Amino acid sequence: MKLTAFTDYSLRVLIYLATDTTRRATIAEIAASFDISENHLVKVVHFLGRQGWIETVRGRGGGILLAMPPERVNVGKVVRDTEGAALPAECFSEDGGRCVISGSCRLQGVLGEAVKAFYAVLDRHTLEDLSRNRQTLSKVLMIRAA
Repeated sequence: MKLTAFTDYSLRVLIYLATDTTRRATIAEIAASFDISENHLVKVVHFLGRQGWIETVRGRGGGILLAMPPERVNVGKVVRDTEGAALPAECFSEDGGRCVISGSCRLQGVLGEAVKAFYAVLDRHTLEDLSRNRQTLSKVLMIRAA
């Protein structure tokens, strides 16, 4: 299953913020660290804030930070919320799609099982698991100490 860029960027923002939970980061510095568009990150940060994973502070000295400890951010939940409904094939769409064999095909069951397994693995992990190597991440992302 391929994740959308939106999900990828959401996870990157959360990992970035988890590397140092004591300081506020800016969209500009996160974008520079990952060499990605600030415009895309604005949408991501807005979404993450609405979901309650991050807090945003406007104005001078403002920025973004995690709204909860990294061990409370479940990776499976983040991916589900950013990806929306898992639709690995046309037959998973709400109207069943236009596939002529959908009534007798077993692919939907197999793909459904695969999606469940995918999320089962993600559900076993938290943002804390993804950011345990904080010192290494800080160096790679060039995060300055607070």
